[in-house]
Amino acid sequence: MKKKLTIISILCLAFSSLAGAQGTTNDLDPEFGGRLSVGMDKKIVKGFHWTLDGEIRSQDNFSDLGRYQFGTGLTYKISDFFKVGAGYIYISNKNTADVWKPRHRVYGDATFSLRTGNWRFALKERLQLTHRDVGNPFQKVPNLVALKSRIKVSYKANPTITSYAYLELRNVFNDPACSATWNSGSQTYSDYSFTGYTDTHFDRLRGSVGAEWKLNKQNAFEFYLLGDLNKEKNIDTNAEGTKLKSLTYDRQFFGGIGIGYVFSF
Repeated sequence: MKKKLTIISILCLAFSSLAGAQGTTNDLDPEFGGRLSVGMDKKIVKGFHWTLDGEIRSQDNFSDLGRYQFGTGLTYKISDFFKVGAGYIYISNKNTADVWKPRHRVYGDATFSLRTGNWRFALKERLQLTHRDVGNPFQKVPNLVALKSRIKVSYKANPTITSYAYLELRNVFNDPACSATWNSGSQTYSDYSFTGYTDTHFDRLRGSVGAEWKLNKQNAFEFYLLGDLNKEKNIDTNAEGTKLKSLTYDRQFFGGIGIGYVFSF
C-alpha cells in the first residue's frame, strides 16, 4: 500500500510541475469510460503490412459517446529489432457544448524491440501532427505537434495468450505561450503579450495492462484496462489577442476498459 501511495505521489508531483509560473490548476473529478475497436491487418509482402481500424469511446462514466475515429497506416519491419510506420487518423470529438468537432492526424513512428525467451521489451516513439479548428488561434494552435513515448513489456504465456503492460508519456511541442502580470488585487492579468507557439510540456501520462487472445492465424481479441493522468492547458483571450482573461490547467484522471478485435490475412 505504501508503495502504491509513493507512486501516486510521484505522478502528481510530476504533473503539478506542468502548471508553470502562471495560471491555476483545477483538479476535476475522475471520469470513466470504455473503448471498442475493430481492425484489419493485411500482409502485402514479408515485413510490409497495411492496417485499417476504427474505434468508438464513451465518456461521462459510460453514459455518453464522446469520440469516434477511423485510421489507416503502413508498417515495415526492417529487422527483428526495428520497425517503422506511418498513417492517417480521422477523429471526431464531442466538446462540452455537445458539438462534434473533426480532427485530422498524421503520424510517423519507430519501434525498437528486444526478445528474450517469452519476454518482449519495446520502446515506441510516435511523432504526430493534429489539425483542428480552434477558432481563436491565440488560445489553441491549429496544428498541434506532439511526441508519444511508450515503453511496453509483454509476456507470451502460451501460443494463444500474450499479456502486456505499458507506460506512455505525451510531450506537446507548440502550445501557445504568453507573458502577463497577475494582479492579485483586481484578480486580472495585465501586460499581456502573445509570444508564439513555443510552449513545450508534458500533458498526459498513460498506463495500461491487458492481454491479447489469438484464436487462430486470422482472428485475435484484446482486453485491457487503462488509466490516464491528463493536464489540459486553457487560455482565454479576446479575439484580437491583446487581453488575457484567464489561464488555467484542468487536471483529471481517466480510467477505462477496452475490447478490440483484429482480422489478419
